[in-house]
Amino acid sequence: MTPLTPCCSVSVTVTQPGAVSSAVGGNVSISCRTSRDVYVNWQRKHFLSWYQQKDGESPKLLIYWASTRQSGIPSRFTGSGSNSDFTLTISGIQAEDAAVYYCLSYHEINSQAVFTQ
Repeated sequence: MTPLTPCCSVSVTVTQPGAVSSAVGGNVSISCRTSRDVYVNWQRKHFLSWYQQKDGESPKLLIYWASTRQSGIPSRFTGSGSNSDFTLTISGIQAEDAAVYYCLSYHEINSQAVFTQ
């Protein structure tokens, strides 16, 4: 019997701002930078999604494929970016938008799948 051991260490670092603020009605941009390019599918769509989490609630999907808004999400939420640099923009902020925002990325590195958050 031959033991199976991992061949290598794969890591991806994600950088997001600690906090951002805006008055109601203002605009804010939240950045998400990854240390490696995110996975791109055959349609050239980037595997990067954005989630909103309010106190005591589960995370809510806002954006997938970097810029596609989930059904029912207001148009004031916009995703953009490519490769390793992405942005969530909230335009005309409402009081109910106060929350924690996460980006989640998927990478394929040396034939290994890596999810980050």
